[in-house]
Amino acid sequence: MALELALIPAGTKLETNGEGEALNISASETRTFLCRLTITEQIEQESLDVSVWGSANGQDFGKRPLLKLPQQFYCGTTKMVLDISLRPEVTFLRAKWELNRWGRVSPAPMFVAELRLEEIPPMSRETATRRVVLAAQT
Repeated sequence: MALELALIPAGTKLETNGEGEALNISASETRTFLCRLTITEQIEQESLDVSVWGSANGQDFGKRPLLKLPQQFYCGTTKMVLDISLRPEVTFLRAKWELNRWGRVSPAPMFVAELRLEEIPPMSRETATRRVVLAAQT
């Protein structure tokens, strides 16, 4: 059964910078996930930066994210693949988010968002190797 995680649960109102819970992914077989960031509400003149962080113990998440999603300004869905199959030490994942607001009006930034990860089949290592070999031959 494919693992599904809500790093930011559906309907979460984000008004300040923050981070989600550390979720255990040790049950993952492929260690490859389709990440879907969905924004359902927002106000104008603001941005949202979301990243996914990994940890071996659920406490120390290091200084660099495993994945940084593109900066968002509007409602919609963004998808990216997170492949940690070559990072066997990672057993926990969590999301971090940063909000930014600009303009003349002073309300605090606000997004209603969700970040879901769905386990997918592993990425083919063979395909990438073939492309590199073909590129080297031309």
